[in-house]
Amino acid sequence: MFVIGLVVASLALLIFSLYILQAKYRSLRSQQKFLAQLCTQLEQQKVERQALDIGIVPQAFAPLYHTLNELLKALPASVGKDKLTGLVNRVGLKRTLTGMMPLTQGTLVLIDIYRFRYVNDLFGFVFGDILLKQFAERLNSLSLSPRLIARLNGDEFCLYYEQALTEEQLVHLRGRLQVPFNIKNTPVSVKLQIGCLHLQEHHADTSQMLRRVDLALKKARHSRSAIAYYAQNDDIRQLRELKIIDSLPKGLQRNQVYMVYQAKQDIATGRCFQVEALMRWEHDELGIISPGEFIPLAEYAGMIDLVSQWALDQVLAQQAKWRAAGIQLCVAVNLSTRDLDSETLPQEIAARLAYYQLPPESLMIEITESTLMADLTKAVETLGKIRALGVRLAIDDFGTGHSSLAYLKHLPVNEVKIDKAFLKDLEQDKPSEYILEASINIAKKLGYEVTVEGIETLEIRDRLVAMGVDTIQGMYYAKPMSAAELEMNWAQLHNTI
Repeated sequence: MFVIGLVVASLALLIFSLYILQAKYRSLRSQQKFLAQLCTQLEQQKVERQALDIGIVPQAFAPLYHTLNELLKALPASVGKDKLTGLVNRVGLKRTLTGMMPLTQGTLVLIDIYRFRYVNDLFGFVFGDILLKQFAERLNSLSLSPRLIARLNGDEFCLYYEQALTEEQLVHLRGRLQVPFNIKNTPVSVKLQIGCLHLQEHHADTSQMLRRVDLALKKARHSRSAIAYYAQNDDIRQLRELKIIDSLPKGLQRNQVYMVYQAKQDIATGRCFQVEALMRWEHDELGIISPGEFIPLAEYAGMIDLVSQWALDQVLAQQAKWRAAGIQLCVAVNLSTRDLDSETLPQEIAARLAYYQLPPESLMIEITESTLMADLTKAVETLGKIRALGVRLAIDDFGTGHSSLAYLKHLPVNEVKIDKAFLKDLEQDKPSEYILEASINIAKKLGYEVTVEGIETLEIRDRLVAMGVDTIQGMYYAKPMSAAELEMNWAQLHNTI
């Protein structure tokens, strides 16, 4: 980058010199021709790595011309190379692949070091740089040797093989690359995710090839095997995702995104004291889009704060209307993992409660267990401040994460919601029943209320009541309803036993 900057600065000096020397030299046309040729050939040199070849150089510009030429001779040695690992970088990869077109066979392999940032966080950036260098050396020493190896960014590496690779070969490749590293006498294990693209049908455009292998890597991140291939319909999926991201702000503004509310039944009284707010999106082109699809995309696009703030306003505004009509409810709303990163979240919630003149106990915040476990210390701190306001807190999808019971005692929450996945085999599978009952007992002994969601039959409800569940939620008791529908059914929901 320094060399490129020096070249640009020299060009600026050259242009300035043209104006200064204009009066001294008669042939302004030759000077202009020289400048035009120089600019054109600089651009060619950047793409084709050709030396400057200026036919006519005005005598006054000869020293500057020779200086530029020497700088440009050094340029190919640095442009297209990754300074840390010595591998080809993204620019160099694209240039090399373009020069090999058309590619009618072979495989592009995109490798991502899963959660590499934790290495930097735990051991420091110098340690992380050593790991990347060793990883690059390991790539260069593979017995299944690629034609081209590139480092695209921090923790992503791209390999080009001239042959088509089988899944067995990829599994072997990953196993070889995942052998623990030894850095400063510290063993470091890595987990790799791999996206693949066979080039028989994707050899026309370098940018498109790299985009498609990146799509394959995204699939691998959600795959149990952590290896995935690009498929023809992945482009369609990406276009859908781009359309969802692009139209989300308009969907919020035009009320295409709206809230429905699902009642929860209090087992002790048979009445409804809580509802959960659930988002729905009726897209004018794509139809109904579930939160499970658009919420992760909003997080990816950096728009989750917009969605969460909208959801809080919708819920609290509706709460104010219900309370004015004599309907006393606690409304639960889901917040995202990114929301807990905001240091101002507790203050924002307090300000909204004051604006809508609502007591804090009228609001419940539900956070998924996986969100909490991503950064437990920060989550406990933020949730503690929210609970201090008087707002109720619940763990959603409890039991589906990887650290459930071990960390439950640390969480400043009022309630745990056991995921409906536990109910799937409850009728036929005794171990499922034992696990569910044990989870309920532990949560209750720690002082938490317990809600089970996804209840669809009377039999399941009765078995959960026998286990000591406090609240149930599901189609057996009530379907999700609009605010108006809930008002119409309020008397029945609040009084039925």
